[in-house]
Parts: sequence; C-alpha cells; structure tokens
Amino acid sequence: MSKLNRQNLIYLTLSTLLVTGGYLFLRYAYRVADQFPFSQEIVLVILGTIVTMFITAILLNKQTEVELKKEENIKFIDLKTSIYIELIEHLEEVILDGNIDERDKIKLRILAHKLAIVASHGVLQQFEKFIEEFNKIASDEMVDTGDINTLMDELAELSIYIRKDLIGDLDMRHGIDQHKIALQILENSDALQAKG
Repeated sequence: MSKLNRQNLIYLTLSTLLVTGGYLFLRYAYRVADQFPFSQEIVLVILGTIVTMFITAILLNKQTEVELKKEENIKFIDLKTSIYIELIEHLEEVILDGNIDERDKIKLRILAHKLAIVASHGVLQQFEKFIEEFNKIASDEMVDTGDINTLMDELAELSIYIRKDLIGDLDMRHGIDQHKIALQILENSDALQAKG
C-alpha cells in the first residue's frame, strides 16, 4: 500500500471516528446543554470545521498524487522522445556519411540499450528487424543507393511503431485509424524514395 493510500485511509478512519463521536457528543450536548444559549450551534460549528478540514486534507492528498503521476508521465514521454530522436539523428548521420564504421556500430549498440529502457515491445521488435538489415548493409561498410532505400524503408516501419508508442493513445482517443497512419508514413517514404 502506498504512502498516500495509507494517509487517505488514516484520514478516512479519523473522519469516521470524528463524525461518529461528534454525533454521540452532539446528542449528549443537546440533552445536557440545551439550557445554555447557543451551545448547540457552537458544537455544530466546531464539528463542521473539523470535518471540513479532514475532507480538505483527503482531497489535497489525492490532488497531489494525481499531479505527481502526471509529472512522471510527462518526464517519461520526454525521455522516450529524446532517445527516439537521438536514434533517428544517428541514422541520419550514418546515411549521409555514406559509410558505416566501428564508431557508428558502437553508437547504435548504445542506442539499443537506451531503447531497451524506454521503448515499447512493438518498437523493440521492429528495431530488431532494423538491426538485421543494418548489419547486412554494414558488412561491406559502404552505403550505396540501394542500401539507403532499404534503411529508409526499415526506418519508416520503425517510425510507425515509435509514433504508436508516443502518441498512439492520443490518436485512438481522437478516432484516428492506426492502419491509415502507418500506410501514410510508408507512402510518404516511398514517394520521397521515388523522387530520389
């Protein structure tokens, strides 16, 4: 049980005890103190203030918990995005350089470890396919036009999974079809390849 859940349980228990005790005390106060002016109203004000404080504390704890989860999610998405962008930028450098040296392979291996920390299962599977093609191309160290097209096709497939990992839930909430997005990404890649 988390710390906030324990605190909420404690506040709920204290509130229940307070309301029950307050009710019993109020019944007693009505009988005993009904001859004193305003005694019943004072008891009600004090009891209401204490119950309001406990309810406010519970609500503030819940709001804090929600804010912390939201902040964690934002930081995690930022981390994922930065690693995905770093991967794509590295692949851009390799393709534009025209050859694959040992440094490029090592950097890609390091990026693979970073992906292992944050990427979804689908991204990791697609990245494995990308690595297979990359290793075939890297065997001769030179990157020709056919190799570039192969890497771009694999990168387009990988981009589909990266997009789904980052904003797939948002797309689904807005009724955007994942299959149509994937087709559009592949068509865009093919259209640029045909012009190149």
